[in-house]
Amino acid sequence: MLDIALLMANASQLKAVMEQGPSFSFYIPLIVLISISLILQIAVGVLLIFLVKYDLNNPSKHAKLDFLNNIATGLVFIIVVVNIFITAFGVQKPVAEAASRQ
Repeated sequence: MLDIALLMANASQLKAVMEQGPSFSFYIPLIVLISISLILQIAVGVLLIFLVKYDLNNPSKHAKLDFLNNIATGLVFIIVVVNIFITAFGVQKPVAEAASRQ
């Protein structure tokens, strides 16, 4: 399910990685992974809005709704996997640079 906390965390991680700049060893992979996660989260949110709009009482739409529900579930699984890799690469502000800025 789309989680606002995860969306905000990914946005914060993207900001932290961009602040570190290209000198960070995992700069490009993290930018790509965080961007993919954000895009997929927005896509799942839009997909869930469409799922809510359809008439569940109409049996002719059950197959389409089941298909869309399966897509949403698959996308959520992909989001979880992508965020595991984001965590594995690590997003942190360097202590030395933060201290020198003050």
